[in-house]
Amino acid sequence: MNQRENKDKNEVINSKDEDKKTSSVNSENGQNNENTSINDKQNLNNGDDLDSVENDIQDEIKDLKDQLLRALAENENLRKRTAKEIEQIKKFGHISIFKDFLNVVDNLERAVQSSSSENQSQLVVKNLIDGIEIVLKDMKSLLDKNNIKKIEPLHERFDYNLHQAMFEAPSSEYDEGLILEVVQPGYILHDRLIRPAMVGVSKGNMKEKEKKEKKGE
Repeated sequence: MNQRENKDKNEVINSKDEDKKTSSVNSENGQNNENTSINDKQNLNNGDDLDSVENDIQDEIKDLKDQLLRALAENENLRKRTAKEIEQIKKFGHISIFKDFLNVVDNLERAVQSSSSENQSQLVVKNLIDGIEIVLKDMKSLLDKNNIKKIEPLHERFDYNLHQAMFEAPSSEYDEGLILEVVQPGYILHDRLIRPAMVGVSKGNMKEKEKKEKKGE
């Protein structure tokens, strides 16, 4: 009798243990399923975030491309405008000086016309000279107006940057390297040489040089 009761008790206990194990397994399975669901949701959210970031990057790249294309187009337009302006300056940049120069031409033509008359009296010759002087004055005024300065370096020290030596001559009056004669004046625009002055340069007193050389011997 007692053995039977003990057996029944053991069976009840074993049954309860199995129920606990089953409940624990089910609980673990439920927890795992819940974790899996949460992970799936997180993965979906992460995927959505990545898609959103990628879309933002693509939009930003598109905007940068548009900005670059606009900048390139503006630079090309600026280059074309600049090239056109440079071409116009090359063609018409000196129109103001030529406009002033026309007055000089007009005065010179009047002087020539007055000298070509049949009556070659002293008055005509005087008028011709006066006309030429007026033309020369206009030309000098035109040069000054455009910052063109004349180089006349008589008795100055020879300068390779501004002068061109046409000859050398001995001189007892001027030291070696001084300019004796200006064959043709030069001209300079601001600080840029247009034409060097053609000059004759002193070689100094040759006799004095020879004496010094002999003393040195």
